[in-house]
Amino acid sequence: MTVLALEISPDRFAAGRVAPDGSVQDVQAVPVTSRAPWNSCRDLLAEVAAGSEVISVGIGTTGPIDMAAGVAAPPDIAEWQVGFGLVEAAHKQFPAATVGMALDGVCAALAEQRHGVLRGVPDALVVSVSSRISGGIIVGGFVAVGRTGNAGNIGHMVMSGYNDLCDCGARGCVQAIASTSAAVRWAEERGWQGEGFVALLAAAGAGDSIAGAAVERMGTVLGQALSSVASLFDVDRVVVGGSAASAGPALWKPLGAAVAAHARIGFLSGLRVVPSQLGDTAVLTGAGLLALPPERQ
Repeated sequence: MTVLALEISPDRFAAGRVAPDGSVQDVQAVPVTSRAPWNSCRDLLAEVAAGSEVISVGIGTTGPIDMAAGVAAPPDIAEWQVGFGLVEAAHKQFPAATVGMALDGVCAALAEQRHGVLRGVPDALVVSVSSRISGGIIVGGFVAVGRTGNAGNIGHMVMSGYNDLCDCGARGCVQAIASTSAAVRWAEERGWQGEGFVALLAAAGAGDSIAGAAVERMGTVLGQALSSVASLFDVDRVVVGGSAASAGPALWKPLGAAVAAHARIGFLSGLRVVPSQLGDTAVLTGAGLLALPPERQ
């Protein structure tokens, strides 16, 4: 009997088999497709299942979501922007299986609790920073999901003094300022001619003034936002995943400086912001934990 995990991210669909310890194996991934995206997910799941009896499927997806209805409306997938019933579609493929779904940030937090740097840590924040910014909040050992399943959406905190337009329609969202794509866009608007966030980091490290300013701006805003959320939830540990986890000093130095400048209240004196060690497996691993039978969780 097989347990499957499925990840819906802005740039890839990934699926794998969930082992008894909650790790995910036999992972396969494909780029997000613009047409018939569920067909790509369906084919991935079928290939990973390889004809075995599937008893459970866990789905971790970029949001926003309606967790109760099993619907996701990721803005990066045009056909799903008004909402797509991921849970219903998975049920149709595997009628005998139970299907669970959660926001990608929630899944990342579950993975950090079980397999990452947050084992034994009862209160923490997990933030994934790539082309999107998502988060998960752990309070008293439990990962918060919120009223609709969208708790932890740090990417849509509004930062005072910024006017960058977010695709949610608001201005000054953390995601609109400090995502990897936002940093690249800000640099390009000021004349930088490289391509992509990796190139931006390299240029910043080599002394390019525009690239350096873009990455410093990104790190500063992230540090301010993380300090605010740490204060709100009284946590002393923040784990940063996604592309930012391996960004190096160009990003982490201004991020750390902003945390030091803003996390000044006494109960945050021990606040630590650390990179995730899970690489690109966090969301898929968390989705797998959703699917495990209760006795294995």
